Amino acid sequence: MNTTIKNAKLDTRILLILLWVFYSLNFMYADTLVKLEPGVLEEIMSGTVADGTVEITAGFMLGTAIMFEIPFLMIVLSWVLKVGANRWVNIIASILFIVAQIGSLFLGAPSPMYIFYTIVEIAGLLLIVWLAAKWRNPEG
Repeated sequence: MNTTIKNAKLDTRILLILLWVFYSLNFMYADTLVKLEPGVLEEIMSGTVADGTVEITAGFMLGTAIMFEIPFLMIVLSWVLKVGANRWVNIIASILFIVAQIGSLFLGAPSPMYIFYTIVEIAGLLLIVWLAAKWRNPEG
């Protein structure tokens, strides 16, 4: 029996990439499901989101696009950056998104589904922070 694979520990880079994919899929699916909630599509069509507290403008759309791009970028950066920079970029990006996720709970009245996804996403982000913080450079 080959125990090498069974006992092998996943590389931290791979774990970070998987967690960023996990986070990305969760936030995309949550944003998709929220549009199925009663009144949300009508609200979007009227030019607002978050129970009318946020106006949909070109600046809002650009900011949202930039925020959505960061987790995708983190998938690539987690693979290509050296350990030292990788640790800090993962920690900073995760903390940024933890703050954003918590902040999103105060825009309008979040549904139980949205709160559930927020908890799952924050848990994934906290795991990224923990893995990156404990990651040590094997080369020095």
